[in-house]
Amino acid sequence: MFISNAYAAAETAAPASSGAPDWMAFLPFVVIIVAFFMLMRSQSKQAKDHRKLMESLQKGDEVVTAGGLAGKVTKVDDNFVAVEIAPDTIVQVQKHAIQTQLPKGSLKAL
Repeated sequence: MFISNAYAAAETAAPASSGAPDWMAFLPFVVIIVAFFMLMRSQSKQAKDHRKLMESLQKGDEVVTAGGLAGKVTKVDDNFVAVEIAPDTIVQVQKHAIQTQLPKGSLKAL
């Protein structure tokens, strides 16, 4: 008696759209997937280049290890490489610890 009944308003117009098509909602997911594949491609390329470096190591190459030691390769085994970092100072490092190969004569400039 004291409270009147409440009725839902009749829908008179179509719902307002934001103007963007429905496929735009998936655009962030597509961008993330594309970025993921681009990152994977660059990682696999770097791994391939490192494997190629490991296979091409030979005596006399000038290299830098992952720890930052620069020296000349004196012996190459299956898993280890002997690197001369100073006259009469040879260290054994694991082959995969070789990070980069320097151009010939780079050590003389250091």
